[in-house]
Order: sequence, then C-alpha cells, then structure tokens
Amino acid sequence: MHSKIQLSKEDIRQDKPTRDEYVKQAKIPLVLVLDHVTNSYNIGAFIRLADAFAIQKIIVCGELTISDKKLKKASRNEAKWVDIEYSDSTTASLQTLIDDGYTVFGVELCHQSVDYKDVTYPSACALVLGNERKGVSEAALKLSHHQIHISMFGMGNSLNVSTAGAIVLAECADQIRKKSVSKITI
Repeated sequence: MHSKIQLSKEDIRQDKPTRDEYVKQAKIPLVLVLDHVTNSYNIGAFIRLADAFAIQKIIVCGELTISDKKLKKASRNEAKWVDIEYSDSTTASLQTLIDDGYTVFGVELCHQSVDYKDVTYPSACALVLGNERKGVSEAALKLSHHQIHISMFGMGNSLNVSTAGAIVLAECADQIRKKSVSKITI
C-alpha cells in the first residue's frame, strides 16, 4: 500500500513503453500544422502535446525566429520524441497532406465554423492552428475541409493558441484512438 496519493515517477513509468519501444511504436495519424506560430513557448507546448498524445508529427510553417533556449525549456526536451517538420509554406504542406488523404480542420472562428465537439474526426486528419495575433491565414482556411472553433462563454473571444490546440487535440486524438481500438477488438 502506498502512503502517498500522488504517483511517483516509477509508478507513472510502469505502464509506459521503453524509449526504444516508443520510437518504434505507431503514432496516431494526426498532424498539427502550425501556421506562422512564432512564439517559442507555444511551439514548445505543441511539442509536449504531440509527445503526450503520440501523434504522427508537427509541421511548423513560416519564417522562424525561434529561440532554441526557450524552445528547449518549453518542450522539456521532448522534441527528440516528436517528428517535427519545418516548412516555408503552409499551403504547400496542407496540399501534400490533402494529397495523402488527410482531412484538414482549420481551428478558427469563422462564418462556417462549427464547435469542435460536434465533429466526428476521421482516422487521418490535420489540425491547423494559427498565428498568435492573426489566427489561421485565409489561404490555409481555404484549403481546410472544415473550420472548427471552441465555444467561448465568458467575455473573452479567444484563447492562447497552445491552449486552444490542447483542447481540440485532446478531443481529436481521443476519437482517433477509440476508432483504432474498436478496429482491433472487432
């Protein structure tokens, strides 16, 4: 019997794969596309999220002026476990994903957007998250198959991009993971 309520690092690691196993294990077919996200802390947070949910990869798009020190601090060195691709063009990256069969969701409050909880996410999808001030670019939204948003009930109109990404990513990853498990158990 444990005397502490909190789990120790050893308790947490019991159900996790080894480092060698993790590198070889299949990731869920979910891609985060960061459309001109420029803040090192936000990108680092997305790296941690990508690792936490074991997603396929992150594509960081646009001109980057990232501080390696800030990025390492924010990502807590989890970048070594995440496939990170850098791209000069969000639209070219999205077109490649579309050509590869991914359904693209632009996370942005738009005239046609729907609440992220009202969506059934397909097995292969990409979430596009936008710049901290400007949001997802018009060009990226035009390539998106769907626009989704997080309903806000307070006085504010938006969330920090990494916070919004965490909320939507958790729902999307959970749905995809459940589909994978149900396919295996049938």
